[in-house]
This record gives sequence, C-alpha cells and structure tokens, in this order.
Amino acid sequence: MDITEVRIKLMEVPGERLQAFCSITFDDCFVVRDLKIIEGTNGSFVAMPSRKLTSHCPDCGSKNHLRAAHCNQCGLRLNEDRAVKDEDGRAKLYADIAHPINSACREMIQDRVISAFQEEMERSKQPGYVSSYDDFDEYETPKTPAPQEKRAATPSSPGRTRVQGAEGAPAGPHTAKSAHASKSKVRSRRTNEPKSEGGFGDGIF
Repeated sequence: MDITEVRIKLMEVPGERLQAFCSITFDDCFVVRDLKIIEGTNGSFVAMPSRKLTSHCPDCGSKNHLRAAHCNQCGLRLNEDRAVKDEDGRAKLYADIAHPINSACREMIQDRVISAFQEEMERSKQPGYVSSYDDFDEYETPKTPAPQEKRAATPSSPGRTRVQGAEGAPAGPHTAKSAHASKSKVRSRRTNEPKSEGGFGDGIF
C-alpha cells in the first residue's frame, strides 16, 4: 500500500503549534482527511484524525465531553475524575478515528506528510499560491431565492372555472349550488308563513 497523494492546508496564523491540516490518499482509491501537522519539541509530527471522548450524565443520561464540569442538559455537577487514564497516568480525552497499527506504517505516513508539508511551505512563498486542500467548511452557502410576489387571483385547474365564495374565498364545485339551494329554502319558508293582518291582540295567543 502506497500513499499516492498528499494535500496540505497551511494555517493562516503563524507561530501556532498547529501548522497545517492534510489529507492522504492510498493507492488512488482511499482518502483519509483531517490529519494535523503539529510543531513539537523535536520538530513537526503528524497527529491522526480524532474525536472527543464523552461520558453519560448519571442523572439524565446525556453525553458530555470529559472536560465539562457540568451537564449540558440538566446542569448537574459532574465528577472531574471520570476520564480513562493511559499508561503514563494522563487522562485520555480523544480517540483516533483512523490510525496505523504498526510503527512501519506510522513512519511511512510521517515521512511522506512532513516532506509534502515542507514542499507546500516553499510553494506558499510564490505569488498566486493556492492550496490544493479541499476545505468543505469554506464553501459558500447557497443564497435563498427571493419570495415570489403574491398573486391576486388563485390559479385554477385547466378547463375548470373557480367560483368565489361568499367572502371572496374560492368555492368548491358544489358551493354555488348549495348557496342557491339555501336561498330557495328561505324563500319557500317565507312563502308558507301565515300573513298577519295586523289586528288587535296579534301575538298574544
């Protein structure tokens, strides 16, 4: 297995321990991203991509980072000594997502990445320098389209005429007929009512 490509993204702020991010491609078919190049006491070294370790709150069960003093969900005071210790007695706060399992593979990755990092440093001094690292976090967010103007009339289906209801709302296919039937009932009820002659004592009995 060979490393066929290394892409480096230099950090914009000089003087920090984190010098660059990088991605490596194995045999032109498998990519590992977010490796870090860090400045150590004996020179630069490569750190594998990792994730923060968490623990569950004993009260509500929510996950919290091992450095958190209080639960993010319920606010309970958490035990500070809940991280797993390594062989040197140091708290293990991160776990590698991908890493070599033998020293030969680690040295191969280290040598290849550091060599590419030094070449990228020299290339960055040239005018018009552009990094080849794909940083998906810096992609431009697509703009939200402007809302369309509200139409005065509601579009109707082809071949159908929509009838406006009593208060301007579009009526259903039977609304006009129902309104006509209601008017007919009122008219017939008024016709069948006995006419009052307006005499004395009307309305008493």
